[in-house]
Amino acid sequence: MFSKSVKSLLVAVFSLFICFYSNTSFSQEHEPNHAAEAQGEAKHGEEGDFDVTGFILDHVKDHHSWHLWGHTSIPLPVIIKTDKGFETFSSAKLSNEHHEPVIYNGNYPYKLIEGKIRIMNADGAVDEEASKKVFDISITKNVVSLFLTVILLILIFTSVANAYKKRGVKSAPKGFQSFIEPIILFVRDEVAKPYLGHQYTRYMPFLLTIFFFIWINNLLGLVPFFPGGANLSGNIAFTLALALFTFVIVNVNGKKDYWKHIFWMPGLPTLMKIFLMPIELLGVFIKPISLTIRLFANITAGHILVMSLISLIFIFKSVAASAMAVPFTVFISVIELLVGFLQAFIFAMLSALYIGMAIEEHHDQHEDIPVI
Repeated sequence: MFSKSVKSLLVAVFSLFICFYSNTSFSQEHEPNHAAEAQGEAKHGEEGDFDVTGFILDHVKDHHSWHLWGHTSIPLPVIIKTDKGFETFSSAKLSNEHHEPVIYNGNYPYKLIEGKIRIMNADGAVDEEASKKVFDISITKNVVSLFLTVILLILIFTSVANAYKKRGVKSAPKGFQSFIEPIILFVRDEVAKPYLGHQYTRYMPFLLTIFFFIWINNLLGLVPFFPGGANLSGNIAFTLALALFTFVIVNVNGKKDYWKHIFWMPGLPTLMKIFLMPIELLGVFIKPISLTIRLFANITAGHILVMSLISLIFIFKSVAASAMAVPFTVFISVIELLVGFLQAFIFAMLSALYIGMAIEEHHDQHEDIPVI
């Protein structure tokens, strides 16, 4: 069972990557405006003001480079397609040593403006028409974080599967296997079985992938000593990709009764059926939207709260402010560890619930209840 689950997990993980990667251009809207940051730094030097909004948003946004500390960053590959074909170059060519945006002359003169790669005219202005034709599939920080999560998932489940293969399913787990097995059993007993019944084994690989994929990303985004940690779970393109997989699985595996209850609710008057049909159909699309927004909003809100508390030190310009800010930051960070787990659990649980509702088998005797 576990060897088959691992194969299914690998397929699902890489499918998730493909789905998210296709939304990279959408997520790159969150790239920070280095020109605005430079102006903010100048303002800071002249007036002594701290740009709280820029500081917080810079943490939760995506980037074309992986920031480590200070002005030290790791440039990432820029991959774009224009009418002259594909072009690849380092993101370091789009900024100078002060991290200010500059023009790079490739097939066209490119410049990074508000997180988007724009084509520039000879006079230095943005060529709006040409820029609309730029198809950007660059490797951003969130994509790198996604690769890292994929590698971790492969290592974790390959290791656990090999341990079961070597020692057998009935033997006591040892080492790393003893840590992972209770979590797998938790997902099986608290998520899969209650909502999927005897069909839970068919959907266990997907539910395990969703749970561990979200949980690991949430943890990586909260590790305080992980330089420039990515906020992948706080990217709506990522959460939308996960929700779309649940949406497809639910509607592809939906039974006849599932669609019957949507389009022609049994046991109700005809007028009521006609009235409920658009509402039920709308609910089919509301479910993945709720999954998308719930995960995105909770993780992003947690990051903003932590960064806001840290900002208090710079706002009050006093070391004494750290006596209040640091303990609260540590407390909220600990809460965020719990939230990271809960959000992974809730996403997997709701996915199992939606799938269970779609594959549930109804009995005819319940459909012939007379209307009073």
